Amino acid sequence: MDAILKRRSVRRYTDKEVSEDLIKKIIEAGMNAPSAGNQQPWHFLIMKNKKTLEDASGCSPHAHALKDAAAGILLCGDLSLEKHKDYWVQDCSACAENMLLEVAELSLGAVWLGVYPRQDRVDYLKKYFALPEQVIPFAIISIGYPADEIKVTNRYNVTRLHYEKW
Repeated sequence: MDAILKRRSVRRYTDKEVSEDLIKKIIEAGMNAPSAGNQQPWHFLIMKNKKTLEDASGCSPHAHALKDAAAGILLCGDLSLEKHKDYWVQDCSACAENMLLEVAELSLGAVWLGVYPRQDRVDYLKKYFALPEQVIPFAIISIGYPADEIKVTNRYNVTRLHYEKW
């Protein structure tokens, strides 16, 4: 529960670099997410170059966190790896959440920047990174050391529980 409770969307970062070892741990967490039929339909494009991060932030008016991030990971779904059609979205969602939990465990900060299903964002990133036709950009995870203190809160809300029927 610790990583779950301390995971927050962090959009402001210090200038400290995130090591390749930590990036590997984050991606390893993602790759260990559940997927339909164990299809693991994901690919990861790692960004550390400041110009690349800034250019990639142009995919969305809400992606400004990438500009100050130490790194970014573009999580993509590969339709050619699907065994169970259209489950790649759920698989990539589980992958992204695993990555965010590992980021919290490592005392880093991150935010899930939504790409798919917004076609304008998908098209922008496909073109910018020259992605193969069957590879769909799903989300960008911006990563860095948080510039602000992360407050741990529990969002449990009993009013959202329903038993047996609504």
